[in-house]
Amino acid sequence: MRKGFRDLLAEAEALVEAVDTAEAARLQVSDNVVFIDLRDPRERERDGTIPDAFSCPRGMLEFWIDPESPYHKPVFAEDKLFLFYCASGWRSALATKTALEMGLENVCHLEGGFSAWRDAGLPVEAVELKGKG
Repeated sequence: MRKGFRDLLAEAEALVEAVDTAEAARLQVSDNVVFIDLRDPRERERDGTIPDAFSCPRGMLEFWIDPESPYHKPVFAEDKLFLFYCASGWRSALATKTALEMGLENVCHLEGGFSAWRDAGLPVEAVELKGKG
């Protein structure tokens, strides 16, 4: 049976925890939480990012999480809560499900994504890509 993106999203949303912007803002000040920005560099440069977020473009997630991968990033081996976000919450729902399947146990995603964060008037910092300016 063919699954469309809505089917995949429904499956992910049934499995993963979504937090609203108020809860995310509360978590953002904790040393035990890592915000993971899944948006691509152009989105981050155009719109900014949540302060102190770790940038992990969605296409690299599986490679960066897996400790067996030559591209593994040590941040994903830390014993912390990983809060994933994208622009609107779709990619982050799918990414959070993938992270769970790969063995990260303490994960959630930002409901409504970066757009909801920005629209709630929460802090945003500018991003300048390397090699520009």
